[in-house]
Amino acid sequence: MGHTSLDKIIALQRNPANIRNLCILAHVDHGKTTLADCLVASNGIISSRLAGKLRYLDSREDEQIRGITMKSSAISLHYRNGDQEYLLNLIDSPGHVDFSSEVSTAVRLCDGAIVVVDAVEGVCPQTQVVLRQAWLENIRPVLVINKIDRLIMELKLTSQEAYTHLQKILEQVNAVTGTLFTSKVLEERAEKEKMEERESETLSGDQVYDWSAGLEEADDSHLYFSPDQGNVVFASAIDGWGFSIQQFAHIYSQRMGIKTEVLLKTLWGDFYLNAKAKKIMKGAQAKGKKPLFVQLVLDNIWSLYDAVVTRRDKEKVEKVVTSLGVKVMARDSRHSDPKVLLSAICSQWLPVSQAVL
Repeated sequence: MGHTSLDKIIALQRNPANIRNLCILAHVDHGKTTLADCLVASNGIISSRLAGKLRYLDSREDEQIRGITMKSSAISLHYRNGDQEYLLNLIDSPGHVDFSSEVSTAVRLCDGAIVVVDAVEGVCPQTQVVLRQAWLENIRPVLVINKIDRLIMELKLTSQEAYTHLQKILEQVNAVTGTLFTSKVLEERAEKEKMEERESETLSGDQVYDWSAGLEEADDSHLYFSPDQGNVVFASAIDGWGFSIQQFAHIYSQRMGIKTEVLLKTLWGDFYLNAKAKKIMKGAQAKGKKPLFVQLVLDNIWSLYDAVVTRRDKEKVEKVVTSLGVKVMARDSRHSDPKVLLSAICSQWLPVSQAVL
């Protein structure tokens, strides 16, 4: 998005309709502040090279020394979506349970939330707490499954194994959401029954109450996190990349001639590409086929990490850079740390700020 002038920020502040307050919530060490650095870097406030190292919103000395966020910090960012321009007031909140009051305050101030979950650790105690706080304040969050790079570099998972692992994390998060929804319905049902008891003075005989009444009628499908609903982002904030399936749907619709709407519904789930029939079909698991998400998305990311970080294959890296149409500086190519080159490629190919915002 480039550098944003102070005059532009001041002008946007005069239009409340285009101001959004957004907080980042997560368990401690799941990558909130690194993600915040990436979003701050998208406005040219800090260098993208320093994202994750600078911890820009950890402005207190004790936060920098201890390496954790202890106080909520805010910053105003400029974001353009088509013809519309927005002022985003981003709040980075603590993840440690000792500072949960800071999180409660941040959530109450916001219109939206980004819930960050570590791809290796999954749902942790504080993750459940922040999901509940967002629920109580009627905020519909976006889920960012962060540190995907750890699945590649630390756990050494294949792309297929990583897909199964990511499905389990989504199930964990949605289980928390489902519990919150059930509690709400049962509370409303209990309140309704109390009202009926007060109104009805002539009731006789035993009353039978069905605890599940109301659950069947209530539609909760819009509450859950699912990539095809556009509320899930897969990311590695430390390496500067992130994506939603919407981005890959647009890429492959142009390349393969398949409608974007079809890809949005099939890129996540039990679907595979039948090359002979030139059709997307259901039943990938039963037929032992690679799901579309693995074939079209994860395989590309895994092969990039393999070429750049693991094997340091210069020829393959050059081919990838050319095919993606990204520009890599000579000093990045020659750098002793392969992660510098990886970040330079990925941050242009799949900028995390674009996916999240």
